[in-house]
Amino acid sequence: MQEDKFYEVKKEILKEIEKNETIIIHRHQRPDPDAIGSQVGLAELIQTSYPDKKVYTAGVDIRTLDFLSKMNHPSLEDYDDALVIILDTANAPRIDGKEAIFHGEKIIKIDHHPDEDSYGDIEWVDPSASSTSELITDFWVSFSDKLSLSDKGARHLYAGMVGDTNRFLYRGTSPKTMRLAAELMEKDFSHTKLNETMNEMSPEVAKLTAYIYEHLEVSENGVGSVILTDELLDSFGLTDEDTHQIVSLPGSIQGVLNWGIFVQQENGKFRCRLRSKGPVINEIAKEHRGGGHPLASGANAEDMTEINEILAKFELVAIEYKKNLKQLA
Repeated sequence: MQEDKFYEVKKEILKEIEKNETIIIHRHQRPDPDAIGSQVGLAELIQTSYPDKKVYTAGVDIRTLDFLSKMNHPSLEDYDDALVIILDTANAPRIDGKEAIFHGEKIIKIDHHPDEDSYGDIEWVDPSASSTSELITDFWVSFSDKLSLSDKGARHLYAGMVGDTNRFLYRGTSPKTMRLAAELMEKDFSHTKLNETMNEMSPEVAKLTAYIYEHLEVSENGVGSVILTDELLDSFGLTDEDTHQIVSLPGSIQGVLNWGIFVQQENGKFRCRLRSKGPVINEIAKEHRGGGHPLASGANAEDMTEINEILAKFELVAIEYKKNLKQLA
């Protein structure tokens, strides 16, 4: 069996959990299933293992992820002498509820994004993991003699793994990912029903899906783009929160190599949902007030001029990627 290079830091995290009576768990703004799944999954793991501890989950409740869980919202006073654990968040500015975290006694960072911002007293960052939910599952399995995971906690973590791997389709899915997912499936919850719930879309989102396929523009280099204005989303009866289900759609179209879905916000600026099937795009995202994984990132654009700057950079990395593929052939 391969040596666990993170075992010592995991032991250190367990020690901190054991000695602190109040634990507050954060994740990133605009959360996805992995952010919520790892957050509430870890909360369940701790609460089930140590019933006398006070465990809080912090952040804004997300309507489209209500099927997982809502937060139990700590007060500022709860942070006094509390252990703060921040999950799935590469950069401190993206922490949901970041104004409160430094009122805690100690901060632990657990994440699977590239390590760009060191803000924790203890940090476990493993970009080789498919998701932060995979890391929390690994944490449970590593100390299963001390930690107990409830069926509900397993459901949360499985949802997080499914969300960040796109149902185990993405290249970040490893044999270890599948082994840990199997451990979760041993618990008493219906993974089939959960997958159906996560895959289901409202009639309004279904109509938006049709719009994406009809209006996606694809360049000769395989760069796809579509603009979703605030007015357009309103005509569908949708908000930015509803657009997470359509981000991966362009990737199913033959010839599309990397793409951006640009969602206008209430202030007129754009949230940039960026994806790729090969060219590395997270460096581009960082140049536009964002970041993320090499093939899945987010950024921000002031206006159409900045959107066009992002797309021009996408063209360059697409061309370079195709050139390298030809050289390897």
